[in-house]
Amino acid sequence: MTSRRARLALLLAAVVAVAPAGCGLGAGEEGSGEVRVRVSEGFGAERVSDRSYAGARKDETVLRLLERSNDVETRFGGGFVQAIEGRAGGREQGRRVDWFYYVNGIEAGVGAAERRLHAGDRVWWDLHDWGAAMRVPAVVGSFPEPFISGAEGKRIPVRIECADIKGRECDEVVERLEKAGVKRTSRAILSQFEQGEVLRVLVGRWEQLRLDPVASRIGRGPQQSGVYARFDKSGRRLDVLDPQGRVARSLGAGAGLVAATASSEGSPVWVVTGTDVVGLAAAAAALETSVLDGRFAVAIENGQPIRVPDDEAP
Repeated sequence: MTSRRARLALLLAAVVAVAPAGCGLGAGEEGSGEVRVRVSEGFGAERVSDRSYAGARKDETVLRLLERSNDVETRFGGGFVQAIEGRAGGREQGRRVDWFYYVNGIEAGVGAAERRLHAGDRVWWDLHDWGAAMRVPAVVGSFPEPFISGAEGKRIPVRIECADIKGRECDEVVERLEKAGVKRTSRAILSQFEQGEVLRVLVGRWEQLRLDPVASRIGRGPQQSGVYARFDKSGRRLDVLDPQGRVARSLGAGAGLVAATASSEGSPVWVVTGTDVVGLAAAAAALETSVLDGRFAVAIENGQPIRVPDDEAP
């Protein structure tokens, strides 16, 4: 298993490879498509700033956009973000916290000074503890991205895979995505195979999804999936975890979950699931910007959304 030290070494290696912060900004020519940059702390629990721009400047990078919207401190030649608005990475109560960023809900694989922006991109910076999960490969809080803009300026084909392809919940997911502006999707029976270059949306009760090689990682905890929630072996209990990976609350009948992870090849995989039919229906109905916005994942209990991870458990 990769250690925290190995994770930090990988981060530093990426920093060394990136270009200086001053590179990548054109002469100010504006592109089309609104670009948004959000800054938060604690897995989205505390919003620091949230700004939108009519477009990205030609060849603008994620770092340069951050710098024109926030007070930023960098290290290692400008490639590593140390602090935003005075909030710095380091150690809190003996645990490592750092800044991570996502573009259209997908964890970035390169330094911010290297990543170019495209029209419509939604950039999200979050300062959080990575002791329980060294990677969170995808999040749901930039919905309806990545379904519309995709990644690196290219749309990702969307395939909705349902345990019951003619079921009401499958229809609900299709309708919710269409309402959010996602017009081109395909529908298929749950395949239980990893697929490259496809944005899969898996729809079904957990007992139906857990055999899928990507979805099954959720059952093994955040170190495997990046999702701070897991189902028990029966699939009838959903444990919502806190930022340290401890059980914050356990949900039973009627519990739903909307979460995102990634395939081995890095393509995002969304999971719309529940402990039973009621929970699955609640999860399908939660595909709304008002419910998902600014949250890494969302659990549903008695029709009410719960932020995942959850540090406000009763």
